[in-house]
Amino acid sequence: MKKAVVAGAGGFIGHHLVSFLKGKQYWVRGVDIKEPEYEKSQSDEFLLLDLRYWENCLRATREVDEVYQLAADMGGIGYISTNHAEIAKNNILINTHMLEASYQNGVKRYFYSSSACIYPAYKQRSADVVPLKEEDAIPAEPEEGYGWEKLFAEKLCQYYQEDKRLETRVARFHNVYGPLGTYEGGREKAPAAICRKVALAEDAAEIEVWGDGRQTRSFLYIEDCVEGIYLIAQSDYSKPLNLGSEELVTIDQLVEMVAKVAGKKVRIKHDLSKPQGVRGRNSDNTKLYSLLGWKPKYSLLEGLQRTYPWIADRLAQKRKALQGLNSRL
Repeated sequence: MKKAVVAGAGGFIGHHLVSFLKGKQYWVRGVDIKEPEYEKSQSDEFLLLDLRYWENCLRATREVDEVYQLAADMGGIGYISTNHAEIAKNNILINTHMLEASYQNGVKRYFYSSSACIYPAYKQRSADVVPLKEEDAIPAEPEEGYGWEKLFAEKLCQYYQEDKRLETRVARFHNVYGPLGTYEGGREKAPAAICRKVALAEDAAEIEVWGDGRQTRSFLYIEDCVEGIYLIAQSDYSKPLNLGSEELVTIDQLVEMVAKVAGKKVRIKHDLSKPQGVRGRNSDNTKLYSLLGWKPKYSLLEGLQRTYPWIADRLAQKRKALQGLNSRL
């Protein structure tokens, strides 16, 4: 039986990845600074560790065959655009310590979760964006803070592969969403935030959207993401690969799709004072498909049909609990 550690197992993607690996008959150690928020982890062992510290990384990576490094200080555009120093510091500490600890503990394979935020801003200034290819990363102009530290960690994986013969694999995530993910509090991504706003809105009510709504993105459903992670981790290809959907939509179109799933009509109020990130971003999966023969299974609408009900139900439960509390006061 293979043994793996999932770092970041208390987070959205890491939690789903633990379940996926258990389905593959792995023994899995989950590691995070916190436990999963919405359901218990399926991991065989779960360690509460702060991976910014060297000793904790040594403990996390002991006696395993594979490391899936998803631990990161991150969030939605509002968070990553206003916390450059803290994000860069925390994530560089995590990634350098995890790589070296994996090497010293004799790990056979190391997967690193990078981000489409490493792609240059000059390639993403149009809403009608040309899909981003892996080689577009250089010359570099990534997003401040989060993008720069992700690009540095990609290079660090390359150096450990070349100099120390640690087999490293890298995937660049493009906007992953789905059930059991953060949907409020400031660190949620666009699909979850829109699902929350639509769920809380009355029919024909107004909801706020950051930016003018014409900025474009593609969104990858969580089940596709974890399957893609596994295939990339097990492949013979050591350079970074895009892991995303090629279905490009505007943010206003995303709102329309969520409203359709909810069976509501909504009016959009655009807040141009809020951050909206790059103008357009889409994934070119040509290399992923040519190397692994894999494409995402879920369309955006299909993924939202699975995501919106979960978020709406969570909000309804909280509303009911609050009403019960108020009735007792």
